Amino acid sequence: MEVPKNAINVTGYWTWMGEDGIARTKVKPEIDITLNHALENTEAVTSLYVEKKFPILIDSRGIKSMSRDAREHFSTRGRDSKTNAFGIVIKSPLSRVVGNFFLGLNKPAVPTRYSITNMMP
Repeated sequence: MEVPKNAINVTGYWTWMGEDGIARTKVKPEIDITLNHALENTEAVTSLYVEKKFPILIDSRGIKSMSRDAREHFSTRGRDSKTNAFGIVIKSPLSRVVGNFFLGLNKPAVPTRYSITNMMP
């Protein structure tokens, strides 16, 4: 996923709204995502909100790890979210196993699906 010049650049992510009404966020390479990174990106995503909720596509192929607190936060349980669905791009079948484990433990409040691709733009 190519990051446009107008993307919001926060510590662990680049985030932007596509012309199609789908928000996008791309994890920066080899980063250990903490709760602070998660909170910062949530603020960026929330800033994209314009009167209606929207889906978000998350390119997580560059991630190194994510803290338990960050995973819990991203589940959107117990908090208002401007998103109504998550699509997560991952890079391997092992990532899918880890992702399904995440879904089982954290049960996101919105529909969430994974897609595997090794192609890096």
